[in-house]
Amino acid sequence: MPWPPELFSASVLDWIRRDAADARATEPVPYFDGERSGEIDALVGSFAGEPELHHPVRGRVRGRRAFERFVPEINAWLTERNAVFSPVERIITGRRGIEETVMTLDGEAGRVEVPMAVVADRADDGRIIELRIYWSMWPLSGEHHHRAPLLEPEPDVRDPEIVGDYQRALAAGDAEAAVATFEPDAYVREPAGSAYIHRGQDELLGLYKRFFSNGGGIRLEQCSVTDDGRACALEYNLLRWGRTELSPEAGIAVFVRGSSGKLATARIHDDVDPPRGNTP
Repeated sequence: MPWPPELFSASVLDWIRRDAADARATEPVPYFDGERSGEIDALVGSFAGEPELHHPVRGRVRGRRAFERFVPEINAWLTERNAVFSPVERIITGRRGIEETVMTLDGEAGRVEVPMAVVADRADDGRIIELRIYWSMWPLSGEHHHRAPLLEPEPDVRDPEIVGDYQRALAAGDAEAAVATFEPDAYVREPAGSAYIHRGQDELLGLYKRFFSNGGGIRLEQCSVTDDGRACALEYNLLRWGRTELSPEAGIAVFVRGSSGKLATARIHDDVDPPRGNTP
């Protein structure tokens, strides 16, 4: 979660609280609420240094002047497409905040849902070091857009318990082992949105068999792990899908634990073009 609320005007905070499902007086302001406020000084002041943001459409935005151009341009794009936002998940730790949202907007053939994740690396005082935004272009254009890595791999990253079991099954191409990490009624959502939700053991087994039908597992470089004890987010670079070696592509997956300790949910945010025969 990016924006410190104390930097915004009382009128903007009142507007956010009116639209929110719960009071957010002491919580960080959601990404799009802050962006749509138009309060540039509050947005720029939220950064520990010069603004830096990595956007799926605009690419890297760095420095105050570039950021001041970016905000009204992207707000105009969102307004033109009648965008609305539905919060999904928040993970907030001392050094990072992650916000998942479903963005619903006008596409070429009607309203479409675009799942997205915003990652904010934070300094000791809570201000932003860098923002990284992830979503797939598939719902908007019917095409995948290659997303170059945003982070370097971190060899010391360790997945916590069940998430690590899942990652090992994914790399090995073992569908049964992957499904065994989920609770019986769990679901996986692919980057393309709600049309690609797979729920329950049978659907998940079919999904992972398709994922591994290109001659093996999915190899990731792990870049960062953010875990609040209930939900865990993994930023990664995807390197290989079965027998197909890929130009490294950035992504993030969010995992939520269920009551048993196994996974209740896995939501994937990348824009990788699957090898032929796999799903978006």
